[in-house]
Amino acid sequence: MKKVIATDKAPAAIGPYSQAIEVNGFVFISGQLPVNPATGDFPDGDIKEQTAQSFQNIKAILAEAGLTTDNIVKTTVFLSDIAYFGGMNEVYATQFTGTFPARSAFAVKDLPKGAMVEIEVIASR
Repeated sequence: MKKVIATDKAPAAIGPYSQAIEVNGFVFISGQLPVNPATGDFPDGDIKEQTAQSFQNIKAILAEAGLTTDNIVKTTVFLSDIAYFGGMNEVYATQFTGTFPARSAFAVKDLPKGAMVEIEVIASR
């Protein structure tokens, strides 16, 4: 049985999808843009600030599920330009303690709302 996970501490879905779905002990978090849920805007700054905001959103959804970044087993990082990889990676590395999850990261043509980064994760109980 699947359970919808939602929090107002992360941006609401901007389309026909859920912030996260839990099924069989796994939590699948939809791609998180770097949207500040209080303002609806991207943070000022570069890829580092946008990556940090995406992770703030992920952490809020994980917290709603009773989890932390230690529960993340897989991430997928979408970048609007592969030149952002270094800056994203610098911030990404600070988001975890202990073992890093498996990860894919690649550039895409465009991201919604002109974002530089979008991050989706799978976490396990």
